[in-house]
Amino acid sequence: MEYAIPNSAATQNIVGLAAFAILLVWETVRPFFPFFKGHPKLRGAHLARNVAIGLLNGVLVLACFSFLWRTGMAWSAETGFGLLYRGGLPGWAHAIAAVLLLDLWTYGWHRANHRIPWLWRLHRVHHSDPWMDVTTARRFHPGEILPSSALRIPLLALLGIHLWELALYGTLLMVVIDFHHANIAVPERLDRWLRIFIATPAMHKVHHSRIQAETDSNYTSLLSFWDRVFGSFRLRPDLSAIEPGLDEWSAETYQSLPGMLATPFVNDSGKPRAS
Repeated sequence: MEYAIPNSAATQNIVGLAAFAILLVWETVRPFFPFFKGHPKLRGAHLARNVAIGLLNGVLVLACFSFLWRTGMAWSAETGFGLLYRGGLPGWAHAIAAVLLLDLWTYGWHRANHRIPWLWRLHRVHHSDPWMDVTTARRFHPGEILPSSALRIPLLALLGIHLWELALYGTLLMVVIDFHHANIAVPERLDRWLRIFIATPAMHKVHHSRIQAETDSNYTSLLSFWDRVFGSFRLRPDLSAIEPGLDEWSAETYQSLPGMLATPFVNDSGKPRAS
């Protein structure tokens, strides 16, 4: 059974912008890390840079991949080619399976970005932010977005994902990613309950630590149990002692928009990230 959700892209954008705005206000009023205390101009510049690269990626995806995703999903539905079309699942079960499979792929892709050297060179643009907040959720190099988006073309067709399921997953993913990147303090008890189901700020602060063993943990973006299943779950009690960023890439040189775009091409040892 197919469900039609009118203007799904518009709905996703509205929900995403609302969540982003709420978290931006929250971390302004009650920040966890005092990154920008007494430095409003620095925070404004940080926000502008991260949002700018996020908008660049959004335009790139819209121009190059949105139509191809839709075409692949339409062909899969018409031919019954996709994996989920072969199981005769009712609509609700199809949707749950779609979210689970898409999130498993997201987990695997994120982990690969930490293990494969050329992918890490691109992904380190995200981790090089020394002031992790909700805008960091938008900070990805276009070179990382390109292969990720291209691989989604066959993935969506092979799995048999409906358009509305992709929109649903994208909306959930965007909200949760903004939430766990935000520079906010969630009461420990609430965070403990939430992380039974989703990735939380306590989990993701560890992931953005400068200590490599912590950076190479908590890869999940939406559903938290993937880290437990695959042995990458990690916590620490002293979250306030964490220093976000990467020692080699936290200089101001790599925080500007040109610096972020150039980061993958700066020579380094090229060693893979191995825990």
